[in-house]
Amino acid sequence: MARESKRTRSERAVEVCRRLGERYAGVESALDYTDPFSLVICVLLSAQTTDAAVNRVTPELFRRWPDAATMAGADVAEVGEVIRSIGFWRAKADHCVACAQMIVSDYGGQVPHTMEDLVRLPGVGRKTANIVLNKAFGIVDGIAVDTHVYRISSRLRLTSAATPAAAEKDLLETIPRELWAPVNEQWIHFGREVCTSQRPVCAKDPEACPLVDICPSAGQPNRWFTPKAERRRG
Repeated sequence: MARESKRTRSERAVEVCRRLGERYAGVESALDYTDPFSLVICVLLSAQTTDAAVNRVTPELFRRWPDAATMAGADVAEVGEVIRSIGFWRAKADHCVACAQMIVSDYGGQVPHTMEDLVRLPGVGRKTANIVLNKAFGIVDGIAVDTHVYRISSRLRLTSAATPAAAEKDLLETIPRELWAPVNEQWIHFGREVCTSQRPVCAKDPEACPLVDICPSAGQPNRWFTPKAERRRG
């Protein structure tokens, strides 16, 4: 296969965004949250755990500690008991309380709304910060690259990065800024329904995937990966 130019890769990425935008227009987060603080905690808890699992523990969690001020005074062990059904619950309980304490002590009880400040919070990395900025404040500072976005962008060969953080850099260079906002949510839905981790549907039914003709991993003939000389002849 001929080496793909940056321009062609960007054009292909735009087409990916267009198609998934049509398929998943208006999709929203599967996490149940009500405000910036509950969103921070929900996303923090969702690492390496399903959204459904998080939604099962957060009603009781927020009933007891509904805001940063109350959670800042919570006993970590008690928080852990509430969330112990999700993965890495001990570390996450520590992060919940420490995060709330910093929000209270450094930000007057209000969740900060800059990337620089959000990533200071315990348990909050760039992925979480991107989601909070986007969904809570309408600020688009990047693309939240979770396991779904990382897997899909790798299969689409929009990145060959070894880490999600490095993959985000590639995506930001490839996808126009005006298309960043819905990428995470739309690609998550696509990853759950179509481009799954174990067996993407294209392996069995290529026509079921809306990206099969622009995905080099699908192994289907398509114009995007034809050597330039052959494209000219065609």
